[in-house]
Amino acid sequence: MRADLSPLIAATAQWLTRAYPACGGALASALCEVQARQAVTVAAWLRYPTVMDAALVGMAGPGGSARLDRINGTDSDPTGTGAGTDGADAWRSWVDEVVASWAACLLTDPELAALAVAGLDGGDHTTGLPMEFRRLLAPDARDREAAALLRHPDLLAPVTELHSTQLMDLLGPGQALIA
Repeated sequence: MRADLSPLIAATAQWLTRAYPACGGALASALCEVQARQAVTVAAWLRYPTVMDAALVGMAGPGGSARLDRINGTDSDPTGTGAGTDGADAWRSWVDEVVASWAACLLTDPELAALAVAGLDGGDHTTGLPMEFRRLLAPDARDREAAALLRHPDLLAPVTELHSTQLMDLLGPGQALIA
């Protein structure tokens, strides 16, 4: 049985691509979205490594984008709930701040991204699945151009700094990545 993290992954990837949009047209947007989604997937699987963890966040909810919006300067949430007043931004309630921060770390540090992907092997989310994170781990020139803002360390610094210490502790030497 797999717990479904897809609402959290979709919302968090959407937040990242709205906060740091693609540079270019439709193809660039698609390439940027794939990179964000791969980074968020890895981060979510690290954050919620077991089926039980994923089920619990599915029941309790991840917390929303309110703090990320304030940090990014796009605080369009007067209620502070992560969802706009008219409900059009209800997806924001499914954004996970820690996952967004970890994904930002992975997007800006290729070595950390490789270590994180390697740490997923044998976990609840990857059992029996082929893992392909090429656009995260080895972006080509078109990928890098499309996601220039999404992968810019200075622009993402306020987001990465939120929870990078937790990620470093998790991925540090001698740490067991999967419980």
